[in-house]
Amino acid sequence: MSNVQLGLKENLRQFILLIVVNAFVGGMVGLERSILPQIAEAEFHIAAKTAILSFIIVFGVVKALTNYFTGTLANKLGRKNLLIIGWIFALPVPLILMLSNSWNWIIAANILLGINQGLTWSSTVVMKIDLVGEKSRGLAMGLNEFAGYISVALVAFATGWIASHYGLRPYPFYLGIVMAILGLIISIFFIKDTKHHVVKEACDNKVPRLKNVFWDTTLFDRNLGSVTQAGLINNLNDGMAWGLFPILLADKGFSISEIGIVTAVYPAVWGIGQLVTGKMSDHFCKKSMLFWGMFLQGLALLSLIFANTFAHYIIISSLLGWGTAMVYPTFLATVAENTHPIDRPKSLGVFRLWRDLGYAIGAILTGFMADAFGLNSAVILIGVLTLASAFFIEKRMRCKNNAPKISSLFFLKKQHELLS
Repeated sequence: MSNVQLGLKENLRQFILLIVVNAFVGGMVGLERSILPQIAEAEFHIAAKTAILSFIIVFGVVKALTNYFTGTLANKLGRKNLLIIGWIFALPVPLILMLSNSWNWIIAANILLGINQGLTWSSTVVMKIDLVGEKSRGLAMGLNEFAGYISVALVAFATGWIASHYGLRPYPFYLGIVMAILGLIISIFFIKDTKHHVVKEACDNKVPRLKNVFWDTTLFDRNLGSVTQAGLINNLNDGMAWGLFPILLADKGFSISEIGIVTAVYPAVWGIGQLVTGKMSDHFCKKSMLFWGMFLQGLALLSLIFANTFAHYIIISSLLGWGTAMVYPTFLATVAENTHPIDRPKSLGVFRLWRDLGYAIGAILTGFMADAFGLNSAVILIGVLTLASAFFIEKRMRCKNNAPKISSLFFLKKQHELLS
């Protein structure tokens, strides 16, 4: 215990191992990202958008509930144990996806995938926050989410490429077998638990304990409640992008390989951008980061209805990815900043519960709207909700520690630099 130190440099080896593990975690989601909606239509002859998106609904609900219980059990069972259990649930997923002859088996695979993601991603998030201490949480979360989502992008691109050359099944899913085995081996033999780091930080932490972790995180705390609603809306629009992007692009006549590129650009910019935005959230007011990120996402989504060319979709995917990059590490860093170390795993679990329910809500909303009124109506609804979330943050949140705000001039300048 006396040798335990907090900080990124002080725990670099474990931190890097956790980044590698989270890359495999993200890759498991990337398996489905560009090709599963097409498998639904081509192999299972499912036409209704709501039915196609059922795998996202199930995944979102199961992952959300698993997030909550992971946060609740982290202090009792240990972070490492939950990480290992999560990888055990991942092992059958690629086999089911490549061999199933019924859509119900695809749904079953996504139940297991939701459990895997909730246990493994939540555990790596909490463990990295435990390791780095107070000063570099944004950077730590940026690196964590970078690893996860750049892996989503790379595997989504790879599966799209493999599917275009060798068919939708089984070859794209061989990647999942390799990732699940490697993730489990590293977690068992190389990852160490971080319980001693929690004890050390708790001794010096001055953040008051929450009276009711669930309700304070969900609603009553101004900052935590604002972050939670934004997280739900963010994943709501991500659920739409996951489920409808491939269908929208296919309807426009794009090839499987082109769809793979567009669906990969969004999480790629999202992932790489977090190397910058994670560090920014340690310096700038987190309220400003969240407002501008959600605002940019809303504008990008609404511009989808005017897109026609491949270049249009690449630009919009990039803007959507950058907006998401601004908020994703900031969400987690804000929850950590506003909670005591003992409350933190449960508060993160509650936040991730609501955030990932956004997948299910987004899939249900967009599936219903697309079936009833067309794809454009679904896109407009989600874009408007995302803009509304941005203005809710602007109205309710408060900056802490006198951190500088991001002015509109600064933001527009940075966006210009990014695009040029």
